[in-house]
Amino acid sequence: MFTLSLLYLALTIVRPQDFLPALEGIPLLPVVLLLAFAAWMIRAGKNFDAPQFLLLPVFLLVGMVSMVANHWFGGALALLESFGPIVIAFFVFASACTTQRRVTIAMAVFVLCACVLAQHSIVQANTGMGWTGVPLGEDGRVRYVGIFNDPNDVGLLFAATLPMAFFLSSGGGFLRRIWWLAAAGLLLYGIYLTNSRGAMLAVLVVGGIFVWRRRGMFTAGVLGVLGLLVMRLLSSRMQELDPDESSAFGRVDAWYEGMHMFFSNPLLGVGPGNFTDYNQLTAHNSWVLVLAETGFLGYTLWLAFTTYGFWMMMTVMRHQPETAVESAQAGTWQGERAIAFTLLLSLYGLFSAAFFLSRSYTVVMYLLVALVVGHYMGARQRWPGVPLLRLTDHWMRWLAVSVATIVALYVITTILLIGS
Repeated sequence: MFTLSLLYLALTIVRPQDFLPALEGIPLLPVVLLLAFAAWMIRAGKNFDAPQFLLLPVFLLVGMVSMVANHWFGGALALLESFGPIVIAFFVFASACTTQRRVTIAMAVFVLCACVLAQHSIVQANTGMGWTGVPLGEDGRVRYVGIFNDPNDVGLLFAATLPMAFFLSSGGGFLRRIWWLAAAGLLLYGIYLTNSRGAMLAVLVVGGIFVWRRRGMFTAGVLGVLGLLVMRLLSSRMQELDPDESSAFGRVDAWYEGMHMFFSNPLLGVGPGNFTDYNQLTAHNSWVLVLAETGFLGYTLWLAFTTYGFWMMMTVMRHQPETAVESAQAGTWQGERAIAFTLLLSLYGLFSAAFFLSRSYTVVMYLLVALVVGHYMGARQRWPGVPLLRLTDHWMRWLAVSVATIVALYVITTILLIGS
């Protein structure tokens, strides 16, 4: 099951089925996922001690009900066909990655696959054409095939995998460190080539949190300001980072329209994938997109699903070994915490970029959360003292958080509109 999960991850990111003529028409990705799911089904001792195992299927169900409520019965089946495999992939990947070794291997696959896209970006930037046959974008930004045809998606992947590359470089011999540091440098250069403002801001967020934890808030703030200045010098699009700039204004206007879609359909929204039926531009914000398309019910489920990942990694990091056996294995526990911190940084990188992009339903997001859930469940198996997070203990909290974040989104959108 683990090998098939890694193969699915590699095929999802590198996507040879999208550019190799020999693989054209072959349902490679669905077949691999089906085999992995079959292996998961026959596996004994399944563990569902994570709220996401309930939240994600219910989120899919709410999305389907939203489609029916908006008078498109066929849309419910279409959503099941498009998002159902992501739910399956989440279950399989989370269940497969429950040991430190497997989580580390999965991170290595994430990074290596991202480096393939980064190398493609370099070729594309230098020659105007990538080896996939995809040309450089008209705006001079690099892109890939399939779900990574948008430069922002490529940048989001690079930002999410960058902390993993640095983690992998922290152990082992000299050659291993050089290898993974080179991979990190390649990803950073790839982010530069995407010229994605969201990805660049995500790098600042990840770097700021890392420095904050190691050197304190003041140092992180100073370096963050310097980093922003450097990025504004290197990137033409960062120089246009202003609410009055046409692209930025279009995004804020899309947020405003998304809020009004929610107000007109507060419980179930306008239906997943229907945002552009009501507004020419997509939401350009993953939170606003879910809120507008699935309403309060779907938004609360999705918010809990994603935020639990952050909570899980912080729970692992904050745990202190208590029993004599746990204290004797303090070295092993440091490894658990290092992985948790790395995955936490990856989550910050991913969702910092996703705040400016409509990527609420992309498979990469759910595979990363699955890796987080797998590490949390494995840590709890090895260290029973790690607190168990139960949805039944927190459902009132999630309702309150949902209301608070909706109000915050509306206030931010209103202020930006007035300011522009």
